[in-house]
Amino acid sequence: MFGIGMPELMVIAVIALLVVGPKKLPEIAKALGKGLSEFRKVTDSATETIKETLKTDELKKDLDGLKDSLLYGKEEEKADPVPPADTTPQGHDAPKTGAPKPPA
Repeated sequence: MFGIGMPELMVIAVIALLVVGPKKLPEIAKALGKGLSEFRKVTDSATETIKETLKTDELKKDLDGLKDSLLYGKEEEKADPVPPADTTPQGHDAPKTGAPKPPA
């Protein structure tokens, strides 16, 4: 927990015992334990809230993307297809189609 090993924890306990005294140490330890427990509950709750918010945002983005793709697909169906372009040259060099006209 917090990168504190057993030797460091023992040093902290001895210092606390010297500073506070043996009579008050259990009360302070109990209060500290409750405080850490409450802190953990609050941080866990905040973490869950953030995860839920992110999940909701992702779902909204997915829904918007799906809506856009459905709308785009419907617009594509409604659009008139573009006729193929005529690639034959226009003018004098263009080959004439149809029956030849009889001479006058």
